[in-house]
Amino acid sequence: MTIELQILGSLLRAIAEEMGAVLVRSAFSANIKERRDCSTALFDERGRMVAQAEHIPVHLGAMPDAVAAVMAHDPQRGQVWALNDPYTGGTHLPDITLVSRTEAGFAVTRAHHADVGGREPGSMPADSRTLSEEGVVIPPTLLDDDAVARLVAQMRNPDERRGDLRAQLAAHRLAEQRVAELCAKRGKDAVTAAMDELHAYSERAMRAGIAQLPDGRYEACDVLEPIAGDLELRAAVTIEGDGVAIDFEGTSPQHAGNLNCPLAVARSACFYVVRVLVDPDVPASGGAFAPVTVTAPAGCLVNARPPAAVAAGNVETSSRIVDVVMRAFGQAIDVPAQGQGTMNNVTLGNERFTYYETIGGGQGACPGADGPSGVHVAMSNTLSTPVEALELQYPLRVERYALRLGSGGDGQHRGGDGVMRELRVLEDCRLSIISERRAHAPAGERGGAPGARGRNLVNGEPAPGKLTRELTEGDVVTIETPGGGGWGG
Repeated sequence: MTIELQILGSLLRAIAEEMGAVLVRSAFSANIKERRDCSTALFDERGRMVAQAEHIPVHLGAMPDAVAAVMAHDPQRGQVWALNDPYTGGTHLPDITLVSRTEAGFAVTRAHHADVGGREPGSMPADSRTLSEEGVVIPPTLLDDDAVARLVAQMRNPDERRGDLRAQLAAHRLAEQRVAELCAKRGKDAVTAAMDELHAYSERAMRAGIAQLPDGRYEACDVLEPIAGDLELRAAVTIEGDGVAIDFEGTSPQHAGNLNCPLAVARSACFYVVRVLVDPDVPASGGAFAPVTVTAPAGCLVNARPPAAVAAGNVETSSRIVDVVMRAFGQAIDVPAQGQGTMNNVTLGNERFTYYETIGGGQGACPGADGPSGVHVAMSNTLSTPVEALELQYPLRVERYALRLGSGGDGQHRGGDGVMRELRVLEDCRLSIISERRAHAPAGERGGAPGARGRNLVNGEPAPGKLTRELTEGDVVTIETPGGGGWGG
């Protein structure tokens, strides 16, 4: 890369990072302000991602579909458009995406809002069957003051919702200003040429890395844990020359629960795996994804059709897609053992407050090191809510927060340990838990032992992996997250 291109690439990435900083520092809810469950990126005038902040992988790989959906409405400078419809560029309903024009393309933010309406506080019911049960569905919509008022009126805690939307809007105004300044200083032609070359460079680098992998077709399968029974996930990875094709033929059909996801989410998970295994340092632009083709039968679990519910698909199915695609690659190259494979989603709330968090766990060991313990990685990549922030803002008390020692799988290199997190509710509220790896443990690799399965408890009594129920003041919810698998016998 030339020196000028390096400089312009760094400036574009700095704008995306600054957008994220503005969003996080301006947000009202703990989920965005503390956990940083949000993502920011810049796109060129053709709708290709050219720079992203290192935020949430499941958000970023799906953003191009959202930009394409908004571009179909011919957005103008000064306008901001919003959407969350999973079947029109979204992921699941709490993730609200905003798109606006800049002088050299588009700015995009996506943030997980702590409530978007629906029948359960937090909009993450464990037992939803249709999209309408999960909250307000927003097709591409011009986001003016009237639209904001109309949307937040359908959500719980509207002041907090309005504050988080305004934080996203502030990030867009910042992006528009910074891109205009960059074009004025360097010239718009130079900026757009740099965007083209950044996209092309990432593609070249990724193709060069893929070309070093052994050609062939590699298959793997795994299962998801709905409320009853199992759902099968099958992936076939075909490496040929400098391209990768990933096909999900044979995966279970979409089901009556909410583990379904749109193809955009499946693409995000696949892009993440290929980037991690091939060239994790490649500049994060859409060019890095160009050599990867993802297909799945229409109407299957990872390419669902409306009005299928999707609340858990974005968080849990995406995690299992990473597991199964990584396992397929493992037949060709060394890969880490399976990590916890779940985000351990916990939602608590009533008409006065809504609180949502995911909980870290053990990650798989790799050929050269033990797995890390108690972390959010893969499709999550969020932070933990600090105890002080949680207890200050919500009627909750953290009774215990510790590593779940010994939960990582044995092996030449040991899997990371999970987490024990115990919350006491200080007023009556509703609880929803969406978690995985409660029936099937994360697998080891190359003879390593599996990690421990996760476990949920309410008042000390075992609770299922997916649960929605009433809690009364003083009740205690305990989440024990899975450990990672070990590597090597």
